[in-house]
Amino acid sequence: MVRNPSTTVGVFMMKKTMCLGAIGLVFLLTSCASADQFRFEDEHTTPSAYVPLPDGVTLEKADGVAHEPNETTNLLGSLAPDERRPQERVPEIMRRGRLIVGVDQSQYLLGYRDPASGEILGFEADIAREIARDIFGDPSKVEFRFVDSSSWVEVLESNQVDCIIRNISITRQRQDQVFFSTAYLTAQTRLLVPARSEVETIDDLAGKTACVTDKSTSLQSAKAYAPHTNLLVANSDSDCLVSLQQSQADALISDDITLSGIAAQDPFTRITNSTIGEEHYGIAFAKPGVRHNTDGLIRQVNSTLERIFSDGTWYELYDQWLGAYLPTQQPPALNYRSERTVRN
Repeated sequence: MVRNPSTTVGVFMMKKTMCLGAIGLVFLLTSCASADQFRFEDEHTTPSAYVPLPDGVTLEKADGVAHEPNETTNLLGSLAPDERRPQERVPEIMRRGRLIVGVDQSQYLLGYRDPASGEILGFEADIAREIARDIFGDPSKVEFRFVDSSSWVEVLESNQVDCIIRNISITRQRQDQVFFSTAYLTAQTRLLVPARSEVETIDDLAGKTACVTDKSTSLQSAKAYAPHTNLLVANSDSDCLVSLQQSQADALISDDITLSGIAAQDPFTRITNSTIGEEHYGIAFAKPGVRHNTDGLIRQVNSTLERIFSDGTWYELYDQWLGAYLPTQQPPALNYRSERTVRN
């Protein structure tokens, strides 16, 4: 969920650049001979000189008032696949010759740009390729476009992409704005903390500072369950990681899938066992209707999800990208609505 397409996978390159004097951090290790050596003393420690917050990060002081949590139960279902062929469901996309998918470029393991090849890789990128496979018979017929976390609804409304696959959690509030596929991944909201931190639960953050990304479900969860915690609100998880490394934040709040990609790049962090809530990722579309002819695409995408759930592809992708970092899980249950509730 970022504005800047820099990737968490590039965290060591960032630290090497910092070592060259970009922002003048202190408490470095004895030399800057390699990126691996660039760390604060004793891993993440408090710098002796003031370090400004990353650009765009703002501080919200704790007000002690618990806000309403995300509504992730009693969700509206998606549209079930029908008997039509892709040529009948998505004729415009077939004529265009490619599927246009909005993605993140900085979520390691989910959707990120490989610095060597320039290719978009990750679990979500491969789901997009499976959708293209079912439409065209060719998984390469997909165009990836970077979508910012703050503007993804507007991107859908303006028809800049066909759909968005970028770790978007399905909530009842969001269903009033956009339409979702059936869920394709389950996530638990947790904390990422320095490896030696004593913080284990959300309650341990009372009087401390946590970092969350703006307009995210994690921000809403933090305001609901950590009203006595100061919040750094950032444009991206990458900015939150920098704040954590600079000891400006005591924890990063996000879902464990996102946090796994971050922790995989910084061995001096860990994900706590305590969970705050459960969420499900869904593929987002503009709502079908007079302005947006997305009915057929939604059914086509759900057809692909049903296929990869049942033929083993989903399990292969999960093991490839996430299996080393997260517990084994099953695909989420299919969730479809009655057609009567769609055709008003």
